[in-house]
Amino acid sequence: MTPTHDEQKRLSRWRLILGAEAEQQLERQTSSEIEGITLTEEEQIMDQALAAIYDDTSGQEAQSGNNRNGGKGAGKGPSSPTLTRWLGDVRTFFPEDVVSIIQNDAMERKGWKQLLFEPEVLAQVKPDITLVGTLMALKGKIPEKTKETARLLIQSVVDDLVKRLEQDMRRAVTGALNRRQHSPLPSLSGIDWKRTIQRNLKHYNQERRQIIPEKFYYFDRARRSHEWKVIIDIDQSGSMADSIIWASVTASIFASMPALDTRVVAFDTSVVDLTEQCNNDPVDMLFGIQLGGGTNIDKSVAYCEQFIEEPKKTLFILISDLYEGGSQARLIRRMRELKEAGVKTLCLLALSDEGKPFYDKQLAQKFTRDGTPSFACTPALLPALVEGALKGQDLSDLVKRLGIAID
Repeated sequence: MTPTHDEQKRLSRWRLILGAEAEQQLERQTSSEIEGITLTEEEQIMDQALAAIYDDTSGQEAQSGNNRNGGKGAGKGPSSPTLTRWLGDVRTFFPEDVVSIIQNDAMERKGWKQLLFEPEVLAQVKPDITLVGTLMALKGKIPEKTKETARLLIQSVVDDLVKRLEQDMRRAVTGALNRRQHSPLPSLSGIDWKRTIQRNLKHYNQERRQIIPEKFYYFDRARRSHEWKVIIDIDQSGSMADSIIWASVTASIFASMPALDTRVVAFDTSVVDLTEQCNNDPVDMLFGIQLGGGTNIDKSVAYCEQFIEEPKKTLFILISDLYEGGSQARLIRRMRELKEAGVKTLCLLALSDEGKPFYDKQLAQKFTRDGTPSFACTPALLPALVEGALKGQDLSDLVKRLGIAID
């Protein structure tokens, strides 16, 4: 019996998920009267694309230049034209979010990272944060002919992340700083209603049961220069790749705002100041970061201390999983002293859309105990945290109100 359209669709979907080896088992589990599973031409292309990555065949069809009708061909690895075709098939027949997963699995499972060195292949890859992290890790090996293509790809990801974050971050910073002073210039959108009501309570009209303001107060919208110092101290460990990319984007947004004096530092066992690169271009900053190596957080915090001129006007953001290779006791004391001096301190164990990271739980708890809340943060929550810090709010309380788990 020929299966119905819905039955065929369901069987085909399971066949694509489980692969060719599961086809006989699927047929046995269906009604004996139903004929075997038949894939459409489009589904066959999808099946070969998936088989190249996930089947025990090691995806010979995609790697060795085989034709789509199943013909065998010689070859020991994927050629650029064949991989380009494979990437095109994946992008054509799978949803955008699935493309990134398949693409990254291809690099991890099949060792195809070296193919990113070919400009024609790299141009076909779907840009995302994971791929940027891969290019950062491989940057010393990327040949000159591919560097410009890699840079354009990284730039497209950075531009997308800036679009996601910039408007909310600017609104948060200006909202925190512009509501400190007042201006006589009239503007309905700029009225400070709370201050206006408080100052005009004496003008309450009993008959009308209304306050009749004698004077309105407005927020000052003047752009002040370097009202706050923001220091972003970034762990260069390989596991922090996604956080580094988001931190670079965040730093570039801060650096473009006159009200903030932004410093950007990256560290492993040594410390590198990336402030100039950040001011010029976040892509330059990313290329200035070297993933991997050891970790000396204490050394980097000590370096950052020299830039703190007004502690109560300084926000210090440490982005690290806190696996310290230097003196942990000295690091704890140093962070405690910053907090006691009036610096607003935050430790982001991760800054990404991913799940909870691996980190040194004991050190995170000691930081939190001493007044530096330590937690994983999504980029969407970062503007609210920055706004709270610049408004002088207690960050531990703010983090709890935002529903973030603190260690």
